[in-house]
Amino acid sequence: MWDIRTGEHKQIFIGHRDAINSVAFSPDGLTLASSSGDEDKTIRLWDVQTGRQLHVLPGHTGRVSCVAFSPDGRTIASGSYDDVSQVINQPPEEDKTIRLWNAHSGEHMHTLFGHTGGINSLAFSSDGRTLASGGSYKDKTIRLWDMRTWEHKQTLVGHSDGISSVAFSPDGFTLASGGNYKDKSIRLWDVRTGRLLHTLKGHTGKVSSVEFSPDGLTLTSGGGYSHGRFSDKSVRLWDVRTGRLLHTLVESTGSVLCVAFSPTGFILASGEESNQEVAIRLWNAHTGEHRRTLLGHSSAVVCLSFSPDGRTLASGSYDNMIRLWDARTGNHQQTLVGHTDSVQSIAFSPDGVTLASSGGDNAIHLWDARSGDLKQTLLGHENAAWSIAYSPNGLTLASAEFDGPIHLWDAHTGQLKRELELEGTLMQPCISFSPDGATLAVGNGFGFGERSPRLQLWDARTWKPKQVVEHWNWVNSVEFSPDGETLASGGRGYGQVRLWDAKTGQPKHYLVGHRGDVNSVAFSPDGTTLASGGADDTILLWDLTSTNALGTER
Repeated sequence: MWDIRTGEHKQIFIGHRDAINSVAFSPDGLTLASSSGDEDKTIRLWDVQTGRQLHVLPGHTGRVSCVAFSPDGRTIASGSYDDVSQVINQPPEEDKTIRLWNAHSGEHMHTLFGHTGGINSLAFSSDGRTLASGGSYKDKTIRLWDMRTWEHKQTLVGHSDGISSVAFSPDGFTLASGGNYKDKSIRLWDVRTGRLLHTLKGHTGKVSSVEFSPDGLTLTSGGGYSHGRFSDKSVRLWDVRTGRLLHTLVESTGSVLCVAFSPTGFILASGEESNQEVAIRLWNAHTGEHRRTLLGHSSAVVCLSFSPDGRTLASGSYDNMIRLWDARTGNHQQTLVGHTDSVQSIAFSPDGVTLASSGGDNAIHLWDARSGDLKQTLLGHENAAWSIAYSPNGLTLASAEFDGPIHLWDAHTGQLKRELELEGTLMQPCISFSPDGATLAVGNGFGFGERSPRLQLWDARTWKPKQVVEHWNWVNSVEFSPDGETLASGGRGYGQVRLWDAKTGQPKHYLVGHRGDVNSVAFSPDGTTLASGGADDTILLWDLTSTNALGTER
């Protein structure tokens, strides 16, 4: 809980055993209600002033997705969603209920049945007589309930996906509803007749929140966040009477999918994807000043690499293309065409003569870095070649495929020298050589049990495993520091970058700052700065020189 005047932190409420899905203050501001996920499935009531837990309300058999207080503060409504166990191929435990609770005693009063799927959102009318509930993608309906009789009054049908949010106008005559990813619309309904008044379109992803202004004339909507093309992250203001878009308050630049330092460390390049454009941006790595934007790719830019002399920047994209750019002017030099599926990884050879690329077509292409001619295609992967890396001496090219072994190639002849069968399963692997070439780090993706996310360190002289480190979540990116003593990793969830002792595999520091997945990490050539690119539309630069506060966000 935060003081909105000063921005100061006031209170922490601790007790839930899973993610917090919803919070709501009582009308008098003295009580806070919160709901939680699959490992918890409870609503908890807290004393706002002391932080003391007042009641635990159990009973839902699925995650509790939403809570709402009635205007008189006497009743709490909660909605439940399916158990997430369906993710691991177990039959989902479906709840699909709304439960009503006595807000003072915590006693369960009644259960409302009717939705054919989970409940995403709840809202009381200003007079407390009506409760609106928005269903999940399995249901796609809004239901209105009479709070005096607890009976179903009306069903509003029109959204093509689940309903992410609902809100009543101050006079209670209009209901706003926001649609999920496949719908993206806001709908305004006449509560008395159930008639659709307006359909508001403009969001390019989930509409995660809708709220009326106190006078009821303006509606605010918040775009929802998910991965990739479903992201919106804008705030929009609408004229309720006409349905006209008044303003777009926030428009993100896009999810940062990859970052790379130039050899001098002066330029930082980032590749991103948003709903407005696909772009590569060049930044002054010392000041953070934006220098120029490179446009040309038609789909997400997922990998970047500077040539050893720093003159050329190569970019790979989901549009199957590799583009070469003049790193000083930003001018496009040429496009390399050869992959028949997405380009997943690119790397210049240490001498700068060859550019290697791997892709979703299972192939590795070797290109003449000066002429752009295709020199050789390396075949042998059975699945998408997800990541590639040259050894520092340029003799070996390592490549990792989706759910398969690591391939080690003779970088000059293209002959396959060895395959490394790794522990567990590599869902979307990433690889990196240490600067002395003695160690190969491999990060794997999402899984359970033996497939759990982990970092694996291999002795590059004997090709025997050295260390296996359990990772907290899917590993998106790994890179060694220039002195070879630290390994940085970024992954899905929690917004953390982790620093590891490259020799022992022991964790050294957690760098917390991103508000979502960390897609890419890169050390500056002098090792004093780490750049991380996130799905939260930001690049963070971390100061690695501070002995007391390593990881200070710049």
